[in-house]
Amino acid sequence: MFLKKYRYFLAKRIQGALYYLIRAYSWTFRLQIENEMTWMDHLQKGGRILLCCWHQQFFPAIYHFKTYAIYHPALMISQSKDGDIIARIAEKTGWHTVRGSSSRDGGKALREMIEHLRQYGFAGHVVDGPRGPAGIVKAGVIRLAQATGALVVPLYASADRCWYFNSWDRFLLPKPFARVKLSFGEMVDLSSGTSEEDFENHRARLEEIMKPGLQP
Repeated sequence: MFLKKYRYFLAKRIQGALYYLIRAYSWTFRLQIENEMTWMDHLQKGGRILLCCWHQQFFPAIYHFKTYAIYHPALMISQSKDGDIIARIAEKTGWHTVRGSSSRDGGKALREMIEHLRQYGFAGHVVDGPRGPAGIVKAGVIRLAQATGALVVPLYASADRCWYFNSWDRFLLPKPFARVKLSFGEMVDLSSGTSEEDFENHRARLEEIMKPGLQP
């Protein structure tokens, strides 16, 4: 029992230290933000917003996402060991984390996300995570939009100098002091209709909008 508690305590300390390491690393980025005010104005006037990005591109946004903490945003994260690390970092950034994915406790997590989005009006979603395949929009984002009426805002991240991991998503990591751009797309309404055809049309439309933003 003692060893289990010690490992848990140690893991929490490591995850907390990793957050500050990421903050320090991201501080070196020369950050450029594009097209943020339109959707923020909608949110501040009482509208609901669902930010969406590819799994490949969430890292460059971590530092800037702390500025959204005042809006009580939520993010669904898998229950994997990697998810534990990401959840800890997200919570330190001021985001409420909901644990679950399409392969484990997805229905429960989705219901919790819907309730949070209805109450606070703001959430984020990784459209092809946590396991891919890359470039394929999964069902969760459409279900969230249809259940809450939230407008979907695509987010794209790019850098003039970066590394790409040899992973399923070709994870993007900007190099120190890189010029990093976070670009928000136009707000998209994917809430209409109730049929399976409506659902698939919305999913395909969002995929068509976002796919050009994937890095090679």
